[in-house]
Amino acid sequence: MLQLVTLESAVNTPTHTDSGKILVLYYAATVVFVVLDVAFHFNIRVAFLADLPMARAAYYGVCFTCLALMLWRPAWTVLISAFESLVTLSALIIGMGMRTLLLTDRQFETGTGFVTMPEIYNFMLAGGIAYLAWVKGLNHLKNMNKR
Repeated sequence: MLQLVTLESAVNTPTHTDSGKILVLYYAATVVFVVLDVAFHFNIRVAFLADLPMARAAYYGVCFTCLALMLWRPAWTVLISAFESLVTLSALIIGMGMRTLLLTDRQFETGTGFVTMPEIYNFMLAGGIAYLAWVKGLNHLKNMNKR
């Protein structure tokens, strides 16, 4: 069946999808992750940086900067999250790979094993959102090139 698309219906079609809103909410939730990390020592957002407090603080700073840019320029949301997700995915893969391939003295002394539960939660949470952002970013760039 032939369907007519008018300019009005094209303009009223939401372009900021639910996944774009999820990305903004995820970066806004950084406040919750910081409180859980600092107040309760429950670190699930950046568990791969647990031993590096300055790097962890820098990562939270980058997340707040990404959120500020997304709120300032909503059209940049997908591109900002795609870039940040590339960094996050790389750090997660390297961090998990290093933990499973290289045994440390601390692992032998404490018997903690290769990977802790917060690291697994971090990998699933941050990795899932980073993957979503990366795929959305690639699709957005592909659609921009078609125009």
